[in-house]
This record gives sequence, C-alpha cells and structure tokens, in this order.
Amino acid sequence: MSADKVEEASGPMSHEVLEYLAKSLVDHPDQVSVTPVDEDGETVLELRVHPDDMGKVIGKRGRTAKAIRTMVKAAATREGSMVAVEIVE
Repeated sequence: MSADKVEEASGPMSHEVLEYLAKSLVDHPDQVSVTPVDEDGETVLELRVHPDDMGKVIGKRGRTAKAIRTMVKAAATREGSMVAVEIVE
C-alpha cells in the first residue's frame, strides 16, 4: 500500500493532530516527521523528532507519549479508523 493510500486510510485529521502536537512540544519543529505505515490492517503513524527532542515527546515516565497517543486515537476514532502511534529514534 502506498503512503498516499495509507494516509487516506488513517485520515488526514489523525496525521495532522500528531504533527501539530509534536511540533508544539519540540525545540526543532522543522525536524518533525510523521510517516504512515500499514501494519496488519492497522495504520501506524511513525513519529520522528530531533534526538535532542526525544525526551520532550516521551515525557516523564512516558506520560507525554501516552497523552499524544490518546489524542491521536481520539481523532482517528472520530474519523472511523484505527491508528497507532510509534515514536521512532
């Protein structure tokens, strides 16, 4: 499945929500990238950030990452799709 097809399946809202949240948190917003990948019928949005910003995206005990995942899943549910977020180094 091509990236365009995956993005259509995941819906633009969940992708935009993840990108907006990540860029709002980091010091290097120009280095934030979100890549949709199809894995076993579910869309996984891979989030990549500058190495110095990794701690800001994950947060203490992963609380920020959990909050980001919750927001993106809510956006995806509203669109009627299933999306997972993976933070990639």
